[in-house]
Amino acid sequence: QVQFVESGGGLVQPGGSLRLSCAASGSIFSIYAVGWYLQAPGKERELVAAITSGGTTNYADSVKGRFTVSRDNAKNTLYLQMNSLKPEDTAVYYCNAESRTTIVIMGFHWGQGTQVTVSS
Repeated sequence: QVQFVESGGGLVQPGGSLRLSCAASGSIFSIYAVGWYLQAPGKERELVAAITSGGTTNYADSVKGRFTVSRDNAKNTLYLQMNSLKPEDTAVYYCNAESRTTIVIMGFHWGQGTQVTVSS
C-alpha cells in the first residue's frame, strides 16, 4: 500500500513562503496525476494544485500565481512551493492522487498532513 508523509509546514507571517514536501512509499508520481489538498477547519478537503505524469500542472484559482507544484520521481517526492501566503491559506495540507476515484480504487491512504498557519 502506498503511504504518504507530508512535511514542511509551520507558522509563517502573511506574505511569507513555505515549501512542503510529500514522500511516497511507492513510485506513483510518474504513473498517476497527483496533487496537494488543503483542509481548513470545519471545511471539506479540497484540491488546490496538481501535476500529471507528463508534468502538466493545474491550480485552483485561490492559489494560482502563488503556489507551484513539482515532483522528483527519482526521490518519490512531491513538492509545493507556497509564496505570498495569506491567512486564508491556513489549513492542513495533504498529498494524494489527483483523482478521488483513483484514491478509492487503488486504496491510497491519506497521510497525517502538515499544518500551515499564516498569521501575524
